[in-house]
Amino acid sequence: MSREGFTIYVDGSCLGNQNVDETTPSGWGVVVVTGDSGLGKGSGEIFHEENGRVITDSENVEFIGAEVGSNNTAELTAFAMALRWILVNVEGEKVLIRSDSTYAGNLADGSWKAKANKELVATLRSLWDEVYSVFDLSWQHVRAHRGHRWNERADHLASRAAGDETPLPVEFWKPGQK
Repeated sequence: MSREGFTIYVDGSCLGNQNVDETTPSGWGVVVVTGDSGLGKGSGEIFHEENGRVITDSENVEFIGAEVGSNNTAELTAFAMALRWILVNVEGEKVLIRSDSTYAGNLADGSWKAKANKELVATLRSLWDEVYSVFDLSWQHVRAHRGHRWNERADHLASRAAGDETPLPVEFWKPGQK
């Protein structure tokens, strides 16, 4: 990978997002892009993408602290999964995470203190600190549902995970398509 690094788009989704509990379906999506200009028109190309459900069962090996399925726990989980991916797959490149959740970004980098989701945020903060100590890491807010290609792709992945559906291949997907 060149020194230009990666841009990683993260998003979370929750079906309903009202009166949430540990059974509320929610999912996360991560899109790793190279050559991204940040303008939202789809410059660059997908290097990697993944998605999954928010795990609320503390007995599950994949549990990272989410007690309920919600938009917030999905956004936080997406950030955490991106940071895990960086630790395993990146070697010294610059990494920018873009999220439409100021909540998740500000909790991840420690700008805000958690009032809820404390165990999940503690896991996220620990991952952020670990990645930040080794990499040139930053995050940036991107406006949601404004047609930004890679943010919309992360949203698609998260929505599909929440609904237990397979994402459309990028070749057959259009921004805004759930």
